[in-house]
Amino acid sequence: MRNHSPRLAYALVVTGCLWSCGSGGPTSSSGSTTDTRTIQANPSFSTTIQEIFNRRSCTSSSCHGTAQMAGLDLRSGASFGSLVSVRATSEPVLRVIPGDPNGSYLVIKLEGRQSKGDRMPQTGAPLDTTDLTNVRNWIAQGAPNN
Repeated sequence: MRNHSPRLAYALVVTGCLWSCGSGGPTSSSGSTTDTRTIQANPSFSTTIQEIFNRRSCTSSSCHGTAQMAGLDLRSGASFGSLVSVRATSEPVLRVIPGDPNGSYLVIKLEGRQSKGDRMPQTGAPLDTTDLTNVRNWIAQGAPNN
């Protein structure tokens, strides 16, 4: 029987590096991955949704921060007013339609269902199930400014 432990160890290290690069996953102060996020039935905009924008670098200066790509500002304090019941610049649809995650352009862009343009975020991996479900649940609950 062959000993596969060196190959297995190498594969685990490589997989871990690939997962952490661009994943936007939370890390502890020691640098190890600590994902304590959960799917929430009633996520808060200020703590859950804004945290996703911040963690995934959507608020960086070159994206939806100071550059305000597509006229969208996702920085804290401006993001809600730029999203809810605001018409998208590239499609004749609202960015967030309270109560309608499937029709909201934010979800369409995050899921990559649009007819033109890129899936968001453009850098790193697409939103994982936890983040995407929390965005959908927030919109389904009426997209409150909480």
